[in-house]
Amino acid sequence: MNYIIFDLEAACREHRVPMDDMEIIEIGAVRLGPELIPCDEFSFFVRPVLNTQLSDFCKNLTGIRQEQVDKAEDFKAVFPQFLAWIGPGPVTLCSWGNYDIKQITIDCARHGLPFPESFKNHINLKTLFAGRFSVKPCGMRKALEKLGLPLDGAHHRGIDDARNIAKIAQILLKS
Repeated sequence: MNYIIFDLEAACREHRVPMDDMEIIEIGAVRLGPELIPCDEFSFFVRPVLNTQLSDFCKNLTGIRQEQVDKAEDFKAVFPQFLAWIGPGPVTLCSWGNYDIKQITIDCARHGLPFPESFKNHINLKTLFAGRFSVKPCGMRKALEKLGLPLDGAHHRGIDDARNIAKIAQILLKS
């Protein structure tokens, strides 16, 4: 069994906006092989189509620059690349919370793409962590602290967060 640990970054504003108004601007993912060892990565920026200009808040939070998303392909082009990278084999998708899987659902509908049946087999690692360690659900950074693991890379960058979540997943997914 392979696990796909993924994290999305989305166009955001300082004040909460409905999820329907948000768009994926980065997909970061790490594949954990059968021994729960990271063996491959996926990292792509995604050009937004609704609100093409990133807010200053979003740029400061994620470190993603306007030029990076301007040069990127839109979700309709990037998502099939993500699916091809995942491949046909049995996989389980994992993310920190349910936001990421919900945002993929929204972006698939927005771009007229089918939501993959295999994505319904999703593990919410935040909930699993809270249950396993008898704590309230918390952010990824706090979970890393509780496990004595360093936060590597830039927080709120899809690929860096996926790598950090993968470190937590390696502990949580052991039988």
